Amino acid sequence: MSDDLCFSTASDLVEAYSTGGLSPVEVTQALLKRIAAVNPKLNAYCLVDEESALKDARASEARWQAGKPLGPVDGVPASIKDILLTKGWPTLRGSKTTNPDQPWDEDAPVTARLREAGCVILGKTTSPEMGWKGVTDSPLTGITRNPWNTDTTPGGSSGGASAQVAAGLGQFAVGTDGGGSIRIPAGFTGIAGLKPSFGRVPAAPLSPFGTVAHLGPMTRTVRDAALMLREMAKPDARDWFALPYADTDYAAGLAAGVKGVKIAYSPTLGYARVDPEIAAAVDAAAKQMAALGAIVEQVDPGFSDPVDAFHTHWFAGAYNALMALPAEKFKLLDPGLVKTFERGAAITLKQYLEAANARGALGVRMKTFHEKYDLLLTPSLAVLPFTAGKLVPDGMGDAYWTAWTPFSYPFNLTQQPAMSVNCGFSASGLPIGLQLVGPMHRDDLVLRAAAAYEAATDWHKRRPAI
Repeated sequence: MSDDLCFSTASDLVEAYSTGGLSPVEVTQALLKRIAAVNPKLNAYCLVDEESALKDARASEARWQAGKPLGPVDGVPASIKDILLTKGWPTLRGSKTTNPDQPWDEDAPVTARLREAGCVILGKTTSPEMGWKGVTDSPLTGITRNPWNTDTTPGGSSGGASAQVAAGLGQFAVGTDGGGSIRIPAGFTGIAGLKPSFGRVPAAPLSPFGTVAHLGPMTRTVRDAALMLREMAKPDARDWFALPYADTDYAAGLAAGVKGVKIAYSPTLGYARVDPEIAAAVDAAAKQMAALGAIVEQVDPGFSDPVDAFHTHWFAGAYNALMALPAEKFKLLDPGLVKTFERGAAITLKQYLEAANARGALGVRMKTFHEKYDLLLTPSLAVLPFTAGKLVPDGMGDAYWTAWTPFSYPFNLTQQPAMSVNCGFSASGLPIGLQLVGPMHRDDLVLRAAAAYEAATDWHKRRPAI
């Protein structure tokens, strides 16, 4: 029963709170017990504050008993990725270079919104140093592992968040995505992860990686992601890039289905090499969407691999993150992050402007593409989860992490909404992700299509055996 509480959806918890069938305190106690037992095997959380979580839960319980909840997610347990500010707790960003002994007196916008919504904040989840790569390990917190097979990585950089949700250690997890860092770990752990349209969720301070970086929800189900996004998207004046606020109930239209929706299915984007098991699962998912009434056409969006333009933006972001770091602290950094910083330091103004121009052309290409197609369907990843603690799978040598994430970073450049949901498992029992990409600002359509697929399948109902 305790584990059933831990794996319950946020939607189910809130319904039970409203009838008095469950208490936020009961759920929080079950989660804290499971975290104590499971987290040492996964390293999903780098900080858990039991006293604070129970205080949040008791306050939520009192509101529900009085019939005055703060909103539709009051009492839902949540975590914050440890690159986002959280009042009262250190935000170390996976780095030994961050001094923990300083005032931690500010919440990031997303932390503040979840508190205001009445969520029970359990703690902070692990990230690679500064969120620089597509797996999750750091000099500070060590290696984070995948609950489906602890020898493998949960992906990154929101790997702690994905491991938390997949293992039943909390219903909501805040992730960030600058090149796939929500969708990569969502794909590797079989959960729902949405990178919303850029600016949909306010950020402060802005990521050093700049305007490729998004914040979004990571949950077990699409409905929970929709519930979470509504709270995360509330306004905050500290983000001058934020979109104009629209009080959208993203869960309201989830049952509308995909009948008549025009979906372009691109198995490789025209350039990626994809594991055969992934290709087969995503092909079956495309057929499932057609069976649900979508108009599915196999077609590539018509751009070449934009990895060079992405690298220029990403490496420059790493330089931005570390350019003020004292020289003596560089020896404390992840060596891979140091190399990324050095590549950023070598970028010329001409190269950066060329990359910006290429990014603009890609954005125009996709806006034109979406005049014909409502959505783009691809794999989330080109490979299955591989050995934890490694940057790339065996056989890729000294390649950068983008070598195995060809489906994610293009849509950070274009800033479009994109979501990964589980579409099956490999013969070895590892999750496979399906990605849905929508036109800019159509987060609602991406969620609706993902919900339609999820409702027609049972993949999201499986639990890892950890």
